[in-house]
Amino acid sequence: MWNYTDKVFEHFKNPKNVGEIENPDGVGEIGSIVCGDALKLTLRIDKAADKIVDAKFKTFGCASAIASSSALTEMVRGLTLAEASKITNQQIADYLGGLPGEKMHCSVMGMEALEAAIKNYRGGKQEKIIIGQAEKIVCKCFSVTESAILKAIKLNKLHTVEEVTNFTKAGGGCGQCKGEIEKILKDHWAEAEHKHFDKMTVVEKIKIIEKVLAEEINPKLKADGGWMELVDIQGQKVKLRFLGMCHGCPSSGATLKNVVEKELRERIDPAIEIEAE
Repeated sequence: MWNYTDKVFEHFKNPKNVGEIENPDGVGEIGSIVCGDALKLTLRIDKAADKIVDAKFKTFGCASAIASSSALTEMVRGLTLAEASKITNQQIADYLGGLPGEKMHCSVMGMEALEAAIKNYRGGKQEKIIIGQAEKIVCKCFSVTESAILKAIKLNKLHTVEEVTNFTKAGGGCGQCKGEIEKILKDHWAEAEHKHFDKMTVVEKIKIIEKVLAEEINPKLKADGGWMELVDIQGQKVKLRFLGMCHGCPSSGATLKNVVEKELRERIDPAIEIEAE
């Protein structure tokens, strides 16, 4: 039997905010019943204050999945979207007093559902937002993408295939993807050992910034008809330019902070300063 905390049992036996908000402002759906876990999160948002005023969930899964979903709805109520977007899977687990290592993927599912619901609201669309859609699938058994694995590795400092499986379920089925997961781990930590941004040459800085723009940032922005280009680099300061539909968009400031800066700091160096031209 799993070693669950009293708080996990409480949120499992008496889950909070179960159900679905009628005509929600944001919807996030993660997982699949076929894969064993699924979560639908709906949000009511005070548009004037950009704040979450209500959150409800429907979950198909184990005790950890139900407890994590319940905890998430309690955590996000009253937060601004900027605050809510910073919630990590580890914070969800900590709120519950911890989760068994093998069940950490349940907290990741909550984090991803929240990310999807916020993206759904900000996009002004009510269709289902699928995190990782059109991205490379590494684990076909559980439809886990390469970017999802990398995100889990970075956020939770994972170093083994077993840890990746605990946090994402990748490798937990037939096991054929374990070799690829091992390579992703090795490549990430080899890259993480590189010197800090301020110690790189200008050419190295340009290459790594443009790599993150091409692989991580612009695919997200292009979904809304925009993209970014590198303009200049001065020390730790990176100057970028919004193009397409992102140019002049009222939400560009939030995008710069919550998407662009967040991604560059996570992928390269937390000390990087981002500025839009």
